[in-house]
Amino acid sequence: MTVKRLVRELALAAIGAAVLAGGVPAVAHEQNDHAHGAGPAAPATPEQKARAAALIQAVREATEQFQSSDFAESQGYSLQFGCVSGSDFGAMGLHFVKFSLVDDVLDVTQPEIILYEPLPNGKLRITGADYLIPAAAWDAKHPHDPPQLMGQLFHLFDSPNRFGLDPFYTLHVWAWKENPNGAFTNWNPDVSCEAFSGQGR
Repeated sequence: MTVKRLVRELALAAIGAAVLAGGVPAVAHEQNDHAHGAGPAAPATPEQKARAAALIQAVREATEQFQSSDFAESQGYSLQFGCVSGSDFGAMGLHFVKFSLVDDVLDVTQPEIILYEPLPNGKLRITGADYLIPAAAWDAKHPHDPPQLMGQLFHLFDSPNRFGLDPFYTLHVWAWKENPNGAFTNWNPDVSCEAFSGQGR
């Protein structure tokens, strides 16, 4: 089965679910500033909602086995950047990164980053996934087409940035914790770093 056919089938399958559930969080579009995704996204069309539902479901299936950060570490993921928080618009939480996946290849089944939030009991709870592509690597092959995953545009983080990385494209998918500002915005006002102690599982 081709990727295009798989995406189409997932989108069609999600239409009924999106309608029955009354839709999904609005779709966020590519933006180029460090605070992007801080507020609610523009209203989405029925087609965008169906695509969003399909992507969220695909990410849930891809990350189902990563409920424990211990398992993520056993698969080559490691905590980077501490707990990422934005004072005015919530947090991103903990990024467990698998650097061997950080390239110019997009694959919904292999997220470069698994997202977790720290809990008061010292445990970590999965919240979603983050897809990360170095801008230089992507732009060299696709100079006129910013990356998108199942119809969802990535955000661009320029350099310098808080992560100390070269410019990169990123797409957060809050597949395991609802984000009132949208399933694909970077910051989640319902995620907090207050319980982060520098370590934790």
